[in-house]
Amino acid sequence: MTEALPDRLSVNPRSPHFNDELLKQGIGVRFNGAEKTNVEEYCVSEGWIRVAAGRTLDRKGNPMTIKLQGTVEPYIKGPDA
Repeated sequence: MTEALPDRLSVNPRSPHFNDELLKQGIGVRFNGAEKTNVEEYCVSEGWIRVAAGRTLDRKGNPMTIKLQGTVEPYIKGPDA
């Protein structure tokens, strides 16, 4: 099953780039060759990821994020991974 992953994906349900069915399959992200487990959003074509900045929250209760530039490689891990 080699399904094409979207160029941009977010774990935030309020984002227009949120896809629940795809996230249930289990998505992994390699950033500059290293496995990242705390990715909130990614964009392959623009080459960036957003990761949580510690445990800091904004005024709406969402995690504060920082944008990192580099090579983004998403892949399907599977639901049990």
